[in-house]
Amino acid sequence: MVQIKLYGLADKLNPVKTELSNIVHASVIEVLHVSSEKRFHRFFPMDKTDFYYPSDRSENYLIIEISMFHGRSVETKKQFIRLLIKNINEKLNITILKSQFLKRLNITGGLEVYLATS
Repeated sequence: MVQIKLYGLADKLNPVKTELSNIVHASVIEVLHVSSEKRFHRFFPMDKTDFYYPSDRSENYLIIEISMFHGRSVETKKQFIRLLIKNINEKLNITILKSQFLKRLNITGGLEVYLATS
């Protein structure tokens, strides 16, 4: 199981939610081999007063948090992130400035990935 949470400013995130969900899901299916009916995406469109981000980022700032069960290799996770970044860039014309892998200590041993966009 792979759960995806996407955070961004409401006026930037809402117009691309459907397309972004499709991009994420296609990447999950292709690399992680999750069945097509297992779409677990949560969008968090936020008001400017609730979403703080670094001053060197634009209002297009996007955070994608990915949680998955143990068992996938580091290389598979990297392949997934690379494809996700490539697809977001190509299909939504959002340039990924930075991706950072952060391991969490939680029940599922999930992986959090934060993608900062221009």
